This record gives sequence, C-alpha cells and structure tokens, in this order.
Amino acid sequence: MSTSVEERLIELGISLPEASDPAANYTNCVMVGSLLFVSGKGPSGKPKGKLGEAYTTEEGYQFARSTGIEIIAVVRQALGSLDRVARVVKLQGFINADPSFEQHHLVLNGCSNLMREVFGDKGIHSRSVLGANSLRDNLPVIIDSIFEIK
Repeated sequence: MSTSVEERLIELGISLPEASDPAANYTNCVMVGSLLFVSGKGPSGKPKGKLGEAYTTEEGYQFARSTGIEIIAVVRQALGSLDRVARVVKLQGFINADPSFEQHHLVLNGCSNLMREVFGDKGIHSRSVLGANSLRDNLPVIIDSIFEIK
C-alpha cells in the first residue's frame, strides 16, 4: 500500500501553516476543470531583499522551499486533502535578484525538490524561472503554480 501525501508530510516532518491571505483583491486559487491555479506566493516570514545582494543562493533555495510550503497549504485548504492532487503541473518562479545574479534555477530548486519529496513522481513538473528587478514588498521569491486535481 502506498503512502498518502498527508502521511508523507508527517514522515518528512513538515507541518503546514494556515494558508496565507492574498496580498490584494484576488483569490488564493481558482479551479478550472481539473486544474487548480494557485496565485503567486512568497516565503513565510516575509523576508525582504535581492538574491546576490542581500541573500545567497542557498538562502534563496530555503526561501523557495518555504514558499512551496505556503503553496501546499493553499492547495490543502482549497481541496481539503492533498491526496486529491493528481500532479504538480507547473511552477513559475520570480526571483528578486541583482542584475549580475545567474543562479535563479538553483533558487527555484528549493520549491521543485519539495514538490518531488511531498508528491513523489506526481511532483515532477514543468517550470520556468525569471529574474526580476523588483517584486511586491521586496520579497526575494514569488512562485505561482498549477496542479491537476482528481
């Protein structure tokens, strides 16, 4: 018998926070058919600053992982159970970075690796990552995502 996603969270020692509220006049997520679109989320604690200036790549990796936990909390709130996730379809990361910073992909690995740990093979996804001059509230990372739901 395979382990449920909810059981895997316990095994990994991951405790999900309450889903954070949207930062403006929008919703955390929208379901269209079997796809759940999750609005851009940032890391817990609301750190401020740029990668390559205020933060290292490893710190960015941890911010992206923390953001992934925020995303998973939103998904659980929307669905009631993470076991309804059929697949993580896509992550799109925005990295608030100094113009000379070139390791955006290594930062986003923090979220990508988390999705694989939590959802197993269903966590393998497509993705894109972009460097940004600035992000809302000067957050170092914002990630939006798409999930397929059973």
